[in-house]
Amino acid sequence: MSVDAATVYDRFMGRFAEPLADEFVRLGDVRAGQRVLDVGCGPGALTARLAPVTGEDTLAAVDPSPAFVAAVRSRLPRVDVRRAAAESLPYPDDHFDAVLAQLVVNFMTDPVAGLREMRRVAAPGARVAACVWDHGGGTGPFSTFWTAVHDVAPTALDDSGPAETPEGHLLALFDEAGFAEPERSTLTVTASFPTFEDWWEPFTLGLGTAGAYVAGLDHNAVTRLRARCRDLLPAPPFDVPATAWAVRARA
Repeated sequence: MSVDAATVYDRFMGRFAEPLADEFVRLGDVRAGQRVLDVGCGPGALTARLAPVTGEDTLAAVDPSPAFVAAVRSRLPRVDVRRAAAESLPYPDDHFDAVLAQLVVNFMTDPVAGLREMRRVAAPGARVAACVWDHGGGTGPFSTFWTAVHDVAPTALDDSGPAETPEGHLLALFDEAGFAEPERSTLTVTASFPTFEDWWEPFTLGLGTAGAYVAGLDHNAVTRLRARCRDLLPAPPFDVPATAWAVRARA
C-alpha cells in the first residue's frame, strides 16, 4: 500500500469518518493538554480532529499500515506517530489521559487483547473509548451499496459483505476486556453528495471490502450494480446518514 492509498481512503471513507471524529472527540471528553492516544489512526481522520484540542505535542497515534503512518506524520509532524498494532502498544503502563479507537476494533486480530492494551496504557480513571459502524443493523455508511449488491446478486454477501457489528457486540468486548461499567451510545453523522457520481466513484477505487467487490466484477455486473444503487438513492443532491455504535469506560 502506498501513501496514495491514504488519499484514496480519505475519498472513500473520509466524508463519514471526519464528522464522526468530531462526535467521538466529544464522547471521549478530550481536553486541552491531555496526553491522548489514537489507536488504529488510519490516515488521520480522528488524529486531525484531536490535534487542535490537545495540541500536537501531547498527542500520539499508532497504526499497523506504513502508508497510513507516513500520511499522518506528513500531515501532523509533531504528533508521536508509530507503526504498531493495537494488541501490542509501544507505550508504558498508565501513560495516557485518554485512549480512543475509531472504526478499528472490528479490524483487530484480537479485539479483546487490543482493548486490554488500551486499558493498560491508560492512566487510572482515564477515558477509554471505541466506535464501530453499524454494519449489522444496516445503518452503516455503505448500507445502500450492500443492499444493491444483495438485490442484483443475492448470494454475494455470503462471502463478500462487510463483517457485521451488531448492537451490543462492542459493549460485550469491553466487558470481556475487564472494563467496569462501560457505557454504550450511538453516534450518527451525515455526508452530503452533490451528484450520484460523487457517491459512486469511490467504490471503483478498489479500497476496502466494497472496492474489492466492485473490482472483481465484469463490466456488465458493474453496470447492473451501479444502476441498482442509483435506483435506491434519492435524486441528487442527497444526504446519506451513517450510525456507529460507541462505548466508553474508565481505565
